[in-house]
Amino acid sequence: MQLLEGKIALITGGSRGIGEAIVRKFAAHGATVAFTYVSEGSAARAQQLAAELGNNAKAYRSDAGDYAQAEALINEVVKDFGRIDVLINNAGITRDTLMLRMSEQQWDEVIQTNLKSVFNLTKHALKPMLRSGGCIINMSSVVGVFGQAGQANYAASKAGIHGFTKSIAKEYGTRGVRCNAIAPGFIATEMTAVLDEKTKEGYLSAIPLKRLGSGDDVANACVFLASEMGGYITGQVLSVCGGLNV
Repeated sequence: MQLLEGKIALITGGSRGIGEAIVRKFAAHGATVAFTYVSEGSAARAQQLAAELGNNAKAYRSDAGDYAQAEALINEVVKDFGRIDVLINNAGITRDTLMLRMSEQQWDEVIQTNLKSVFNLTKHALKPMLRSGGCIINMSSVVGVFGQAGQANYAASKAGIHGFTKSIAKEYGTRGVRCNAIAPGFIATEMTAVLDEKTKEGYLSAIPLKRLGSGDDVANACVFLASEMGGYITGQVLSVCGGLNV
């Protein structure tokens, strides 16, 4: 059953990790997917993914944290596909260190990429969405719910997404735009693959389901919220964390 047949979706940070899983899942459910990558090093991987998915996907190089690039991206996607039905703000980075060691640059980079990007893309995507409605999904983290030592910048950026999400839901619900956030827990990606076994065991001990999440776990939640099955859900933060935040 294809839950997103005919939908046009834009996913930032879609060339790897959770973003790639969302791109693949949306295409499998019938959506046409525009997705972004930011570095030259990701270009080949992004183009390969787009080629693999055929006419259902197109890759764009764009820095979500840059206001002008975000506006240009939205205009280009609308020009290419006519509209945007779903926006998933997935772009994100970490610059982990304890507060006394954290530089201003480490703080600013995380806030710009993780939080300002959500403002940038949402502001510009709302204009075409207001014509026919739409769905915005902002990628947060359980760290934005309960904090984490060494991640004050990351936690602040994700907690900010929660307030932003609820505000947009209240502002534009009457115009047919829904806005929700997803807060993943520990998800198995290329970043977690390099963790040593002792660290992984520490994470698993805190998760009631006793396993790391997968990109598909998060992607499935995105499909649900973007489809008619989630049509009466807005302003919510959905944790996909195996019970970690219980």
